[in-house]
Amino acid sequence: MSFTKPGQLVASGLVAAVVVFLACRLSYGDLPPLPLLAGATLLLIAAVDVVLALVLRPRVQRKPGVEPVEALTAARAVALAKASSLAGAIMAGVWLGLLGYLLPMMGTVQAARSDMLAAVVGLISAAALIGAGLWLEHCLRNPDDPDELDDDE
Repeated sequence: MSFTKPGQLVASGLVAAVVVFLACRLSYGDLPPLPLLAGATLLLIAAVDVVLALVLRPRVQRKPGVEPVEALTAARAVALAKASSLAGAIMAGVWLGLLGYLLPMMGTVQAARSDMLAAVVGLISAAALIGAGLWLEHCLRNPDDPDELDDDE
C-alpha cells in the first residue's frame, strides 16, 4: 500500500465537484433545504482519526514504556486514514460543487442563502477530515523504513 498522493485527492475532489454542480443544475429546485449541520458528521470521523493518531504514534515510534503496535492494527489504521482523506476530498468536492452553483444565486433565491451556510460548514468539516486522515497516515509511517520514492508509481 502506498501513501496517499495529493493528486489522488485533488482529482477525486474535482470529479465530485463537477458531478454535483451538474446535478444541481438539473434538479436543485426539487431538493429539500439542507440542514445547517449536514456536513458536520465528518467532524466525528476526523476526531476518531485524531484520537487514533495520538494513541498510535508513540507505539509506532516505539517510545520507551509503550507497547509496540501490532501489524494488523497498524494496517487497519492506515486503511482508515487513506479512506478518511479520500472521503474528505470527495465530500469537499461535493460541497465546492454546491457552492459553485449557489454563489450566483445568493442575491435572488432565499434557499440558496441557507444552503450556502450548510455548504460552508460541510466544506470546513471535509477539510478537517482530509487533514486528520493525512495526519493519521503520517503518524503510522514506520520510522525504520526509508522514505518512499516518488517515482514508484
